[in-house]
Amino acid sequence: MNRPVPPPTDDELHAWVDGQLAPDRHGAVEDAIARDPAVAARIASWHTQRDTLRRLHGELLDAPVPEALMGALNRNQPRHAQRGAWMRPGGMAAGVLLAFAAGWLGNAQWSAQRGGAQLQQQLGRAPALKEFVHDASIAHAVYTPEKRHPVEVTAAEQQHLVQWLSKRLDRPLKVPDFSAQGYTLVGGRLLPGETGARAQFMFEDAAGERVTLYIGTLDANAAGAIAARETAFRFASEGPVPSFYWVDQGFGYAIAGKLPHDLLLKLATLAYRDLS
Repeated sequence: MNRPVPPPTDDELHAWVDGQLAPDRHGAVEDAIARDPAVAARIASWHTQRDTLRRLHGELLDAPVPEALMGALNRNQPRHAQRGAWMRPGGMAAGVLLAFAAGWLGNAQWSAQRGGAQLQQQLGRAPALKEFVHDASIAHAVYTPEKRHPVEVTAAEQQHLVQWLSKRLDRPLKVPDFSAQGYTLVGGRLLPGETGARAQFMFEDAAGERVTLYIGTLDANAAGAIAARETAFRFASEGPVPSFYWVDQGFGYAIAGKLPHDLLLKLATLAYRDLS
């Protein structure tokens, strides 16, 4: 007799956000996100907090430890304990490093240029795009279950919605026409992103099935590298819902929904046609 899968704990939800959750528990977490809007909202909030912290101190994580800090550790800690503390992943060493390095920055003794160059090398094209697509999936899971407030501005004010989001994203936007596939506009909303504002348009068919179009700018250097390689739609199955995504002129686009692969691709194709 199969035992029911236990719901994820808060520790497991945090581990999922940090990419440290055991693989056999991914399904339980993603199911909870898809079924429970409250869980999805918490996950989205933690992602925002994590990304904010990364922007503040992300360059410090892989930067060399300043010699003065290592000297202080050498004077105040037995040699065999030093190696264990600094080599132990996920231990207190990372927290100590961030705390000391933050003060180091405040005293202008940390090289911002060196850290910035290393951070840029770390970001590359894949992490930037992966986080964008994951954010699109999370946003879909958070807002599509809503019955009364799924969007900020409804389709009845489509002109205002498009003008507002175009102004906030600093790019002329359009609403793609999905009527050929039976989907009509519900409305849209403004969302925060890694490098600025992002937009979400929501569509619905006669059966109430919803699909979302997520749009936002990517880091200029990362977007340039991505654009040089991306020549077609890419499919992503990570996160609560699958999506098709692409990059065009520095902007990322993702069509997300619990739809058959072929239908999701047709909607992505229509969106690309109308938005290009």
